[in-house]
Amino acid sequence: IKLVIYGMEPPDSSVQSPDLVSLELTVENVEKALQQLYYDPDMEHKNVAQKWLTQAQTSRQAWQFCWPLLSPDKLPEIQFFGASTLHTKISCHWADLPTDQHQTLRMQLLSHISHFSSGPKMVLTRLCVALASLALHTMPQGWPQAVADMVRVYQPEKEEVNANAHCLALLELLTVLPEEFQSYRLPQTRRAQLREALAGEWTAVCPLLRQLLQRQEGNSQVKERALRCLSSWVGLDVPLHGESEGLLQDCFAALSDPELFDTAVETIVSSISQPDCQRYTDALVNLMPLVLGLHDQLKAAARDGDMETSHGICRIAVALGETHSRTLLEQVEHWQGYLALVNMILFCTGIPGHYPVNETTSSLTLTFWYTLQDDILSFEEDKQVVYLQVYRPVYFQLVDVLLHKAHFPSEQDYTSWSSDDKEQFRIYRVDISDTLMYVYEILGAELLSNLYDRLGRLLMDTERPKAWQDTEALLFGFQAIAETIDVNYSDVIPGLIGLIPRISISNIQLADTVMYTIGSLAEWLADHPMMLGNVLPMVLQGLVKAELSVSSVSTLKRICRECRHDLAPYIHEIMTVSQVSVTIRFTNSQCMWLMQGLGFLLSALPMEEILGSLTTLLTPHIQRLDTLAHQEPSPTAKLSIIHILGMLSSLFTTLDISRQDEGSEGTTPAQARPNPVVVVLQQVFTLIQTILSKWLSDSEVVEAVCGVFERSVKTLLNDFAPMVQQLSEMLGQIYSAFPQASALDLTRQMVHIFAGEKDHFSPIQALIELVTSTTLSIFQQGPREHPDIVESFMQLHAQALKRKSDLYLSDHQDVKALFYCGVLSLKFPETPTAKSACMFFMELVCHCGDIPPIGQVLQRDGKLLVHTILEIVGSQSLCCLTEHFSEVLFCLNRHCPVLLAQWLKEGLRVPGFPSAQVSMEQKDTFSQQLLREQTNKRRVKEIVKEFSLLCRGMQGTTGYSADY
Repeated sequence: IKLVIYGMEPPDSSVQSPDLVSLELTVENVEKALQQLYYDPDMEHKNVAQKWLTQAQTSRQAWQFCWPLLSPDKLPEIQFFGASTLHTKISCHWADLPTDQHQTLRMQLLSHISHFSSGPKMVLTRLCVALASLALHTMPQGWPQAVADMVRVYQPEKEEVNANAHCLALLELLTVLPEEFQSYRLPQTRRAQLREALAGEWTAVCPLLRQLLQRQEGNSQVKERALRCLSSWVGLDVPLHGESEGLLQDCFAALSDPELFDTAVETIVSSISQPDCQRYTDALVNLMPLVLGLHDQLKAAARDGDMETSHGICRIAVALGETHSRTLLEQVEHWQGYLALVNMILFCTGIPGHYPVNETTSSLTLTFWYTLQDDILSFEEDKQVVYLQVYRPVYFQLVDVLLHKAHFPSEQDYTSWSSDDKEQFRIYRVDISDTLMYVYEILGAELLSNLYDRLGRLLMDTERPKAWQDTEALLFGFQAIAETIDVNYSDVIPGLIGLIPRISISNIQLADTVMYTIGSLAEWLADHPMMLGNVLPMVLQGLVKAELSVSSVSTLKRICRECRHDLAPYIHEIMTVSQVSVTIRFTNSQCMWLMQGLGFLLSALPMEEILGSLTTLLTPHIQRLDTLAHQEPSPTAKLSIIHILGMLSSLFTTLDISRQDEGSEGTTPAQARPNPVVVVLQQVFTLIQTILSKWLSDSEVVEAVCGVFERSVKTLLNDFAPMVQQLSEMLGQIYSAFPQASALDLTRQMVHIFAGEKDHFSPIQALIELVTSTTLSIFQQGPREHPDIVESFMQLHAQALKRKSDLYLSDHQDVKALFYCGVLSLKFPETPTAKSACMFFMELVCHCGDIPPIGQVLQRDGKLLVHTILEIVGSQSLCCLTEHFSEVLFCLNRHCPVLLAQWLKEGLRVPGFPSAQVSMEQKDTFSQQLLREQTNKRRVKEIVKEFSLLCRGMQGTTGYSADY
């Protein structure tokens, strides 16, 4: 139904309904189709009806049959279709209507809106949208003072029977008019012209809205619609002074009516959030007392637990304070008023209760504090000094408030929270963390000193009882700042490192925060390695506790990455604890993190020690893998194999000794000694082949195997060279026996690194020819069931063309077959697959001059490529990829413009191709514009996008349609 409303064509149905498809476009047949669409239980019949109705909407006869559908005796859904058809015709097919009929159409719409003012509401709204669309097509020349005319036609007299209904209909019309304007995609000059015309009509709207809001006897529904109408118009940058300022004050008065409160809040926030309001400084200053006047109501709502009221008032305060922060800061004579507003927002930040269970208001204020500090620090230095004197005390209060809001509730309360509440609280604390980082920009090192002093007093005072939440919140503050700010020169960090071991950890949340705080200081520890001994034992103790596995593994990984050159004294302990933990306690992802950390750690060892440590670390896992390899396949064995292979992949991702080689002097060159990772891979190669012999048809196991080698190739780069021949042969065997995308992805990685190396060209060439031959067989059998293989295959050849186009000079490489595979791939409905095919052709076309086989194929079959792209661009499918298809056309225009011109001419002269929606003149314009652009890729994308919209019957919806 939605597709019919918006004039979009649904997918073709193989079912044809003779009693519908063959019907003429008459009112009776449209009603029959709607009956089938709404009430036929057969979904295929519904699809046929929907397609027929869509075609009916875009037909020329629709201008005539829509009116009888709006007759009072018709069902609402039939009337709705008639109104929707009118809107579709006016918005998308306006050019079909002769100019002399514009006035008649306008009068018909005005009359029908009046008739439907009492309902049904959905029909009324659709008619209002249709009239709004007509107004946007004819303003200002064809229909000057359109809004004033609407107000005059529909503004009721009080004694009229239907006065209320007419008033609501008028407000509906005035509301949808700016919304329709905002949704239209228009040329920039036309948009500016319309915006100016609509803004000029505000003088007819504003007095009406004031009159309705000030009525003492007016009902709430009318006032609510008036408020919504104002929200719609403020998006047009209407001036916020004079009568408009009075209208906004009327909105504040509406806050006292509980029925209007929510709508009034939305309207006020929309109005004062418009950036253009900054031009009206006096009006903004005058608004401050109105907002501050809500403070007592805010306090009462917070005291009574009225979340809706406190939430709404907070939104108003933040909208004024955040949107116009700099403007109000500059009004130095009103500094006390703005300071009071800032303190009102501070109250909202610290509103009582735990987020999100007891309150949801405080989160609204966090971005305000960033905006305020950013604006203060953007002033010249002499002004900054003055503003900082005023606002630094506020920011110190903010730190107290934020840390208090970050407190965990009692364990009993926290246990009762839902998982969704806990996740929202976690995200809220992340937002507080970000806010503290901005606070640091204002307070600087004094903030860290403040936190350190408070933490020291808390930990040293053994007599006073203290809640663990207080300690956790202070550590959380440290962590938030250390994560993003360079604290290497802070004089309080050594003291903090000294305090951490004194913390009595009696709670999981506190223990996690301790771990994360240590992790955030990893870079500082790298510069002060003598302090590692203070905190590393705590991290290793956390590793053996399942409940701390996430935080402790994350922290150890960061320490291993940053401090790896200083961990030699601790390596035995780290390896021992890690081996115990990884076998019995950790989840799959935690094992991977830990292995990555150990990879960093081992990278810093002397070369002669790495292999021994690797052997010690991996032997238990390889032995387990060997046992699994000789077992009969089972789900349990499969999971274990994938897990162990994943651990190897993670380890080899970070075990990189290249920097060690760069810094070494007087030692054996890297190329003269095998890389330890290569040694291990060579040792387990036979074992991996054994695994593949049993699991070759399982894509997940093959993917895990390929992942080990792919991570290794990416990390080792040329150091992987000793295994190129061996791995190429195995990949060829894997893919020939059971083609899988992961094997193609690994091949692509090998091509990227080694195709340009003379010593490895031969095995790489043999591998590409083998996988190409196998994939061509898949295409011959029907590739539709293998979009992942097709995607990876296109990416592989795009990479090969980029890295070593000489591969396509071989007689064994069937360039013509590849070309046809690419054309088929363009038509795949899967976006990544079609996108990869575009990348392939972009690379292919670039070599039409230097690789003869490519040039020959393109000259012979390029017409097919161009016509395929035109067909896709002109269809409903893959319209999201228009940008990528345009890049292929751009490449063709750069490298073979004469041929492209010929192919375009031959294709576009076919009637109805690529769409019946475009005329020959429009196709000629498209061709001329496209061929003119050989350097401006952005412009080509715009041309192709506009042509695609034209082909889908959406002309006039972008800024480039004027050229057509």
